[in-house]
Amino acid sequence: MPDRPSPDAVRARHADRPAPLVAASGIVLDTRGRILVLTGSYRTGPELPGGTVEDTETAEQGLARELREGLDLDVPVGRLLAVDSRPPGPLGRSLIVHVHLVGPLPPQRAAALPAARWLRPEEACAVLPARVAARLRAGLAALHTGSFAHLVDGVPQPGSPAGLDPARRAALEHAGALDAASHRASRPKALTAASVLFTSADGRILLVQPAYGRTDRWNLPGGGIDSDLGEIPRAAARREVREELGLDLAPGRLLAVNWSHKPGRPARIRFLYDGGVLDVPTLARIRLDPTELLQWRTVPPEELPVLVKGALRRQITACLGARASGAGPLELHAGRP
Repeated sequence: MPDRPSPDAVRARHADRPAPLVAASGIVLDTRGRILVLTGSYRTGPELPGGTVEDTETAEQGLARELREGLDLDVPVGRLLAVDSRPPGPLGRSLIVHVHLVGPLPPQRAAALPAARWLRPEEACAVLPARVAARLRAGLAALHTGSFAHLVDGVPQPGSPAGLDPARRAALEHAGALDAASHRASRPKALTAASVLFTSADGRILLVQPAYGRTDRWNLPGGGIDSDLGEIPRAAARREVREELGLDLAPGRLLAVNWSHKPGRPARIRFLYDGGVLDVPTLARIRLDPTELLQWRTVPPEELPVLVKGALRRQITACLGARASGAGPLELHAGRP
């Protein structure tokens, strides 16, 4: 049996092989959703922060270094939004660009950055070079849909989970040009949740205050459906009530299904169940999970506008009506029948 090459020989052989250059680029956001665009004197034009990955760095480490060296910005590099593969250019090397989310940065930190312009997404795409603007658009699509974009020379590829133009996707589907895996990856996705409407004996509605996100907005008990684990909406409603409130109560009938959607975002589907009337001893057994909830309270319907955002308030009102009349399940869009 021939001798295996030494580790040094293996490293030397790989070092001599032609390989693509690797770069990392950051979509740096502020709290207003604006994009950081650099316009330093050494640049030929507007650019996103980032640069070539060096030595043994990972893409994340390379971007973090570029942010520290160029902007004195020491912040975590966030999730991968897109990868763009470019064929060989003037240097004769192909290039792979990793696009990561950074931020959002708080206002004081954002205002202190040198050689920076904060632009709305459409403004940033208008001033950036075409290849960079294409990455930005695809990266933002991946950010808003919670997905990922696969690009070649700035062009989203068939089957890319984000960034693929809907008209292009439809044309590929109708032509039978997508394999099964690419078809699943490129189809629009929806987020699903299950909530439970509980009331007290005097008709007050049970609301909970989240410990994360918008803590000034109160919600119904409930949460996301673990559909990837095969969980069904009714089981999710019961699990969420048990985890959040410490009450193991089987949900009653389905009162409504609500559909909401914002352009460029996944649709959100909420199943709303009747939890029934909770008596005083049951309310006294509530034990909150402090990692999820800060407090709970029961409120009369007339106080909902102060505590609950409009779309959820309309859903609660519709569900109260369905419960009283025996109607439903209702089909709602942003809380409206």
